Amino acid sequence: MASLRKRPTSSLWFACYTDKFGKRRQRSTGTNDKKKAMKLAMEFEAAARANRTAKQVRAVIADLHKELTGEALPTKTISDFVAMWLANKAKETADSTLVFYKGATKKFLTFLGEGADRDIALITKLDVTNFRNSQIGTLHPKTVNHDLKCLKMLFKAARREGLLVDDPTEFVDTVRNREKDSETPKRAFTLDELKATLAACNKEWKSMMIFGLYTGQRLKDIADLTWANLDLDKELIRLTTDKTDRRMQIPIPAPLLRHIETLSAPDGRPEDCFIHPRSASLDSGTLSNQFGKILATAGLREKKAHRKSHGLGRSAKRTYNALTFHSLRATATTMMHDAGIPAAIVQEIIGHDSEEIHRAYVKVDRTMMAKGTDSLPDIVGA
Repeated sequence: MASLRKRPTSSLWFACYTDKFGKRRQRSTGTNDKKKAMKLAMEFEAAARANRTAKQVRAVIADLHKELTGEALPTKTISDFVAMWLANKAKETADSTLVFYKGATKKFLTFLGEGADRDIALITKLDVTNFRNSQIGTLHPKTVNHDLKCLKMLFKAARREGLLVDDPTEFVDTVRNREKDSETPKRAFTLDELKATLAACNKEWKSMMIFGLYTGQRLKDIADLTWANLDLDKELIRLTTDKTDRRMQIPIPAPLLRHIETLSAPDGRPEDCFIHPRSASLDSGTLSNQFGKILATAGLREKKAHRKSHGLGRSAKRTYNALTFHSLRATATTMMHDAGIPAAIVQEIIGHDSEEIHRAYVKVDRTMMAKGTDSLPDIVGA
C-alpha cells in the first residue's frame, strides 16, 4: 500500500509504493501538501503495478502533477538535455575536455537512435548497460569507463535539475580491464632511440621533443606553449597544465635554453604567439598520430597498415605501443631518478600529484629543481 515519508533535508513528501514485482520504491511528489502527495503516491503505485508502457506512465503522472500542483512536470528529451549540458560545460571546462564530453554523449545518442527523442526520465539502467556492453570488445576498457563516467555526470546533472528521480547510471558498473596485463607496457626512451627519433623530425617536431624531454610535460601542453610562458631572465617556464589545471614553474636547463635561443622569437613576444604554431592548431589525437608516424620513420614502431587492408575499420581494437610522446615524460622521470634526484624533486618538475607524503617532508626549491633538470642528457647537440 502506498504511503508517505519526509526526508530531514526536504519539506516535500516522498511517495513510498510497491511495483508489480513487489519491490518497494520511493520518489518525490514535488509537493508539501500531504493530501495531494498521497493522491500522487497512490497513482504512482497504480501506474507501477499496471501493465503500462513507460510513456503512458509518464503521461499519467504528468497530467496528475499538473492537476494537483498547477505546474507542468518538468520534461526534456535526452538529446535536448545533452545539448543544454554541453552548452553549460563549454563555459567551465577546457576545450580538450569538452571535445571528450561531446564525443561520449554523441556515442550514447547514436546508440539510442530514435530513442534519443525520449523524455530523459524514461532512460533506464538497461539502456545505459546495453550501451556500455556495446562498446566492450571494440574499445579499450579505459575508454568505455571514461564514456560511462561522462554519462554519470550527465544524469547526475539531470537529477539536480529535477528531471528525474532515479539515476539510471547509478548502479551501472565500470568495465574490468582484462587486457591490461597483456598490453605492451609503456616505457621510457633510450638515448639512442631519442637520437633516432629526433633525426626523423621536422624542425617543429624536433623542438616539441626537446621541450617535452626537458620539461616532462604532456604533448598538448607543449603544443600550446606561447612565448609569454617563457621567463628567460629567470630561466623558468610558467604554465598551467591542460589536464590537471595545475600551475607549474619549471627551470630551463642549459640544453633547452640553448635551443630556445635558436628559435625565431616574435617582436614583443605577444601572449597569443605560439612557440610551435602548427602543432598548437591541432588536437591531441592528431598530434599523437603525427608523432606515431615519426616513430615509424625512426624504425621504433610498425608503420600503420591502411584501414581497408584489414577490413575492420573503426570497430578494430586499438593498437598499443610502448613508445609515445608521453614516453618523454617517463624518460625525464626515469633519468632524473637514475641520477639520484630525490623523488619529491622529480614530482615537482614533472607535475605528478601522487606520493603526496614526499611533499609533506621535503621542501622543493628552484635550485633543487634546476639540479634535477640539469641531470638530463644533452640531446640538443646530438
